Amino acid sequence: MAARPLPAPPPREPLLARLGLHRPELRAWAMYDWANSVFMTTVMQVFPIYFATVAAADLPRAQASERIAWTTAIAMVTIAFVSPILGAIADYAGIKKKMLFASIAFGVIPTAGLVFVGRGDWKLGAVLYILGNIGVTSSITFYEALLPHIASQDEIDRVSTAGYAIGYVSGGLLMAINAIWIEHPAWIGLPDSEMATRLSFLSAAVWWAAFSAPVLRRVPEPPTVAPPSLSPSAVIRSSFAGLAGTLRDLRGYRHAFLLLLAFLLYNDGIQTVIRMGTAYGTEIGISRGSLIAAIIMVQFVGVPFSFLFGSLAGRLGVKRVLFIPVAVYVVIAIVGYRMRTAADFFLLAFLVGTVQGGSQALSRSLFATMIPRPRSGEFFGFWGVFEKFGGVIGPVVFASVIAATGSSRPAILSLIAFFVAGGVLLSFVDVDEGRRHARAAEAALAAR
Repeated sequence: MAARPLPAPPPREPLLARLGLHRPELRAWAMYDWANSVFMTTVMQVFPIYFATVAAADLPRAQASERIAWTTAIAMVTIAFVSPILGAIADYAGIKKKMLFASIAFGVIPTAGLVFVGRGDWKLGAVLYILGNIGVTSSITFYEALLPHIASQDEIDRVSTAGYAIGYVSGGLLMAINAIWIEHPAWIGLPDSEMATRLSFLSAAVWWAAFSAPVLRRVPEPPTVAPPSLSPSAVIRSSFAGLAGTLRDLRGYRHAFLLLLAFLLYNDGIQTVIRMGTAYGTEIGISRGSLIAAIIMVQFVGVPFSFLFGSLAGRLGVKRVLFIPVAVYVVIAIVGYRMRTAADFFLLAFLVGTVQGGSQALSRSLFATMIPRPRSGEFFGFWGVFEKFGGVIGPVVFASVIAATGSSRPAILSLIAFFVAGGVLLSFVDVDEGRRHARAAEAALAAR
């Protein structure tokens, strides 16, 4: 009896499909991570070093760390209050992309202005840094609100993690170029590292502006929520009414709200590690060259791990995979507390690189599947509130512990509480129920 031929294996998806980049609008959307990630590296990581060693050089190191922590907190409080209002207006008026463009411009200009911050100019530097942070974080609110309109539920985790991976490459590439400038200014005809650092901030602004073009040109504007006959003033009134409704509705989207609360807590610790890591390293005496090299390493370690987390989410489920970075961040806090040498800082940076992109990308993609898509701007505005308050409470606690103890070591250890509490809340999120509720809400909106 002849043996039956084995069935042919199913065809493998093309590489771009496996990465979540198989359509032009998905690639254009992900390119905004390429654009804005240079702010997260060259500006957010290098400026605290520059602030402590140049702009606030006349202040004690611990006091400089405290000032940059309060500067970060002010920026995050501001954007936390305005982002849901702007998100609601963007939904009702159908101007998410216009608001994205305005936010980019609002952030790029002060970022470029950091080129004028010299020795002793810590107040000017703080103001420009606040404005740049407001611009980049508000732009990300509108950018993320576009995601559920262009990606299906099956695609969204891969698209989100691909964006983070692309951002890591971008941030690492410009950071490597800037590091060469800063460490060897004579190679490019500059007098010293201070001027090279200032030009690095300018290069980040130009990069951010230039590579924002694809998302503005290729990603379609989602449909408006408001009837076309509404006047601008009526759109604004409707936006505020919708905002109040979203506040009420959040309690009805129980599992999306639980995810928001969990994200608020564990993201609090994550954002504090990101924003205060180099300031802490500078305070304990790690050299500028080692700090910058570690930042670059984070970017390139993050690329494969971001894609890995996207793949794991498809196999194991997003919620289950999110517990991995939360646990690793507890280890990071312990390593940070014990840190003494540059080798310790490199270990900490490697651990951050393995989980930073995955934790944030999967959090945003999971939330995007648990909200009604026609109101994504409003809901991502509130996501922005929780994300920004996650960038406020941690630095405030960090600064307060420094003020009380005179050292950042106890402050870094205090972050463990945020990761543990966030993980506990995450365990109560029912993803399937949250998604069912969101799809039912979409159907009700369509019927209206």
